[in-house]
Amino acid sequence: MLTKKCLAWFVLFTVLAINPTSASATPLDEAITLLKSKSFGDKSQAVNLLAEQADESAKTLLNTWLEARLYYIKNDKRLVIADKQDSSYVMVDALSHEALGTIKKRKLKKITLNNQLRGQIRAALAVMDLRSPEREKRLAAVEQMLDRPSPEYAALLSPLLAEESDRPVQEAMCAVIALGQLSSEDKTLHMAAVETLNNSIHPVVRNRLQTLQQQTNDPVLAARLKQVLQNMDSKLQFYGFLENLFFGLSLGSVLVLAAIGLAITFGVMGVINMAHGELIMLGAYTTYVIQLLMPNSIGASVLLAIPVAFIVSGLVGIAIERGVIRFLYGRPLETLLATFGISLILQQAVRSIFSPLNRSVETPTWMSGSWEINAALSLTYNRLYIIIFCLLVFAMLFMILKKTLLGLQVRAVSQNRNMARAMGVRSEWVDAMTFGLGSGIAGVAGVALSQLTNVGPNLGQAYIIDSFMVVVFGGVGNLWGTLVSGMSLGIANKFLEPWSGAVLAKILVLVFIILFIQKWPRGLFPQKGRAAET
Repeated sequence: MLTKKCLAWFVLFTVLAINPTSASATPLDEAITLLKSKSFGDKSQAVNLLAEQADESAKTLLNTWLEARLYYIKNDKRLVIADKQDSSYVMVDALSHEALGTIKKRKLKKITLNNQLRGQIRAALAVMDLRSPEREKRLAAVEQMLDRPSPEYAALLSPLLAEESDRPVQEAMCAVIALGQLSSEDKTLHMAAVETLNNSIHPVVRNRLQTLQQQTNDPVLAARLKQVLQNMDSKLQFYGFLENLFFGLSLGSVLVLAAIGLAITFGVMGVINMAHGELIMLGAYTTYVIQLLMPNSIGASVLLAIPVAFIVSGLVGIAIERGVIRFLYGRPLETLLATFGISLILQQAVRSIFSPLNRSVETPTWMSGSWEINAALSLTYNRLYIIIFCLLVFAMLFMILKKTLLGLQVRAVSQNRNMARAMGVRSEWVDAMTFGLGSGIAGVAGVALSQLTNVGPNLGQAYIIDSFMVVVFGGVGNLWGTLVSGMSLGIANKFLEPWSGAVLAKILVLVFIILFIQKWPRGLFPQKGRAAET
């Protein structure tokens, strides 16, 4: 009995010695062995084995193979990823990614592939992503298939469609399957596929349906394709309108942020502040400096920059009012020239400190990217946040002017300065605080602008004229007028730009405002009070 057991163990060890991989070989090992074969059939089998693995190592092998970077060393058959550097190749191990140094090309053998294998690899990678628990990966995989529709992709997606629970992914899968049916030679499937694609607005779908409309000889199918394309075009026009409206509101929010501080100072004090743009610039540079101090916390630095920019620009504004403007009340031409000189001084100071070059402010991750509602409409997060930020700033400023003692005194001085003085209001203090408040809001606007454009010494000059247009059009000193006029001008600009161009759109808006103030010189929401009447 003991002899038989010894004989059995001897036979087992003999088999293992002859074929050591038979007991320990995994599908990944088998796939690597097949990859080194000259037969494309073996390589196709390797793709199937790697697709079954569905792990990161298998995806890396397939991706590098698709990029023509997969090799094996001729001497020891080791699978490597190699990139050309001068006359040699830099290698890393294909599985462990261990650096292996450089090697001559003659010592490497490329893992070749043909067009059929390329399609099989792309399909395998897509299926791997389609089985991912992450919704974004599944959607990206289906959209990649949507760019290259084929009957093979339709066959792959059909069994996975029933398992999918996310609606956008389901709709994208249905579109890929229907486009695969359109590519089929079975013309009986074409009408069913067209009906499935009736609600789609994807550009690939539209192009494919247009091509089929030009090629088909079936009058019934051609008529239905015409109806589907008309329906698709009307949806695209609607979503295009919504996109223009969104961009118009975002531009309007920028104009409101830039002008709302000017509306306060101009309305209360009657000061034409040509340095208002430079106060916006100071807020943008404050954001840049805080990011330099907090390089590892970009998101927190932007939030911290809001109150700091308000304080910095507000203090500069108070200094301007106390040092220059308080001596020039009632002399608007002199205030214009004085503040213009101050703007030049601030610009040169920034050039001397930060240099004349533009500075880039990094956008936080939570403000990057876009919200894709569908294939025709996506909203960028940075502009969406700026719209929300503008409304919050407006609401806070409105509450300050309506619910605080400072707001009460500001409204009293703006409506009738002499009567407010007679009632004991210190108009000089109100002027300084009002100018500081308006300047601080300009600094906050600079924080928002730093997320849309580069920060430079000329940043404020691009918005000073637009700010005055918003204030005059809305009504001097009226917050609601500033909000309505800023949003209106932003939307008007965005709807005029597609057919007139950006420059002509601004000219048309300017002409409209000139004509408007000739008929209604006090704006949309004129200021009330005896002083305003005079």
